[in-house]
Amino acid sequence: MAESDMAESTEPVKTQSAGAFDIRSIIGGLIGLYGIVLVVMGLWFTSDSEIDRADGVNLNTRVGIGLLVFAVIMLAWVFLRPLRVPVEEETSQDGKSSAE
Repeated sequence: MAESDMAESTEPVKTQSAGAFDIRSIIGGLIGLYGIVLVVMGLWFTSDSEIDRADGVNLNTRVGIGLLVFAVIMLAWVFLRPLRVPVEEETSQDGKSSAE
């Protein structure tokens, strides 16, 4: 690397949080929604015949709880370790950056 390249790379890069566009928040939200649906279906809408077919286990409730646990882990990951993306400085029409 040339010396001029090294000098430029030491400048701090402005970043911002990815927020709602972080794939972890999308996955966590969808998995959480499916988990809620399965828990509700398992607690109030699963018949005894369906439980008997699953060897006496209410699978909807168990899988729903598992999905909710996974969703909480994903969303905690998003909040504890947010994804930072670089931000380009905006330039005005005369070519000067707005930070100047």
